[in-house]
Amino acid sequence: MPVGVKRFKPAYPGEVPTLGHDVLDWMTDMLATPDREEYVPFVLTREMAEFILNFYRLDPVTGRRVVRRGVISRPKGWGKSPFLSAIAIAEGLAPVVFDGWDADGRPVGKPWSRVRTPLVHLLAVSESQTANAWVPMLEMIRQGPVFDEYPGIEPMDTRINLPSGRIEFRTSNATSAEGNKPVFQVLDQTESWTPSNGGVRLAAVARRNAGKIGGTTIEAPNAFEPGAGSVAEASAQYWSDIQSGKIKDGDSAGLLYDHREWPESTDLESAESIVAGLAHAYGDSANLDACVVHDPPCTPDVWPRGWVDLNRIQAEIWDPATLVSDASRFYGNKAHADADAFMQEHEWNAALSTDHEPVTEKDAVVLGFDGSRHRKKGVTDATALVAMRVSDGLAWPVGVWEQPDTAAGRDWEPPEAEIEQTLHEFMESHHVVGFYADPTLWESNVAGWEAKYGARLKVGLKSHPIAWRTSQVRRTVVALETLRNGLLDGTVRHVGNAALTRHVLNARLRQTRHGLLIYKEFPDSPRKIDAAYCLMLANQARVDALAVGDLDPIPMRRVYAPRRIR
Repeated sequence: MPVGVKRFKPAYPGEVPTLGHDVLDWMTDMLATPDREEYVPFVLTREMAEFILNFYRLDPVTGRRVVRRGVISRPKGWGKSPFLSAIAIAEGLAPVVFDGWDADGRPVGKPWSRVRTPLVHLLAVSESQTANAWVPMLEMIRQGPVFDEYPGIEPMDTRINLPSGRIEFRTSNATSAEGNKPVFQVLDQTESWTPSNGGVRLAAVARRNAGKIGGTTIEAPNAFEPGAGSVAEASAQYWSDIQSGKIKDGDSAGLLYDHREWPESTDLESAESIVAGLAHAYGDSANLDACVVHDPPCTPDVWPRGWVDLNRIQAEIWDPATLVSDASRFYGNKAHADADAFMQEHEWNAALSTDHEPVTEKDAVVLGFDGSRHRKKGVTDATALVAMRVSDGLAWPVGVWEQPDTAAGRDWEPPEAEIEQTLHEFMESHHVVGFYADPTLWESNVAGWEAKYGARLKVGLKSHPIAWRTSQVRRTVVALETLRNGLLDGTVRHVGNAALTRHVLNARLRQTRHGLLIYKEFPDSPRKIDAAYCLMLANQARVDALAVGDLDPIPMRRVYAPRRIR
């Protein structure tokens, strides 16, 4: 280990330590740009370089690699294959392992070969997929200085022997992959890795193997198809859970998630709008005089000019043979929602309220509740309580209780006492005029709420002012249609809560003999929709409250004691 200080010394405020600078220099010095007749040094675009700097980021005290798992999600043709090839080669040969701080407090790296024999894997669910990264990798080595600088390197058609270690590709036979200890693994095109082709299991095995020795992985998907259960979709959900706070240790989760897609406003009827959207999605890879993703923009005199012809892609998008969903996924890098989605993402986003007045204790509000109980098999459904202001249809979740994905979620039960307390506090602090709850599995609780709160409510049956069974299909069909129409015409709004958003976008429409109902994508899916039903119940309570008209609080009856007879 170099003689130096015990921790990182930043050269400027906010600087974080990374081995990425050395890795970038090594790539340029040692590797060739593929698909060239003559040798050209491999130089990354600015956004590729930024990913490298983040991927090799270090803890400023311990020097430990911060990122254990990377995801780089970009559209088709962006350059993921040569980019991943360069990282794979660097992991096998370059100084990517922390080796202390020098006298100036800067990080020093060493190759994996000084720690263990490096094994690098390129993983895919089919051999045709592995060729995407394998072919450019061979060219980068055979035509680059690395071939002469590292005696003993042998770039063969089926594997690459290193002076110490090897690089090889593997397909979805996860059983044979178990037990290997690769220092680095590329998971290519994970939007196509599904349970049916063994991709989900392969990804799980890859991460376990990497974790045994402090290795890392990088996924490189295009946009996934929602509901397919792919590895790319699961990774996107994992990132969303970190961002929403569902995973509490987000800072230590070790995930570097780098995704960019074309804007929601991209108009496929306008060539100008398509090209503008593509320029955002392709970033520095677009063949433009200046990029649109950096400020100041990247220019060819400083950074390599991009290679993607956006006008050519625009013509491909307008080709009658190109499906809208394919155009969105392949070129816009945007997941195209299923046709059976209850709400498309852009529809839900359009109902977002950003300028509403705060809810006060005088505002008439309504509630919707849907509860669950522990399931012996599979993931327990969520329990949720959603509120809505009567005057403007503003909705927000009071609470969403979901089974944790970690070991703490084993044998999880909805926290009944906490839920009861949350409801009690809300009822005490707000002017609640309506409250509909599906009593299924919560019959005794709902009966207690009716006895306790029923007299103050303006809507509901006299005998059962709160119980509202979603199993009564006819009226549920109508209530769902009313909710959807309200979201589309702007009479129902929401605050953008991540959990509520996730539940609504997870909901899938299914035709019944009485009309359309919402379901999970499949019965045992871990993707919850319970808060969507709560939103429906709250909205129906609001509709009924508006029909009543008089929403002033019901005065409490005074009880007079007889005068004492003297």
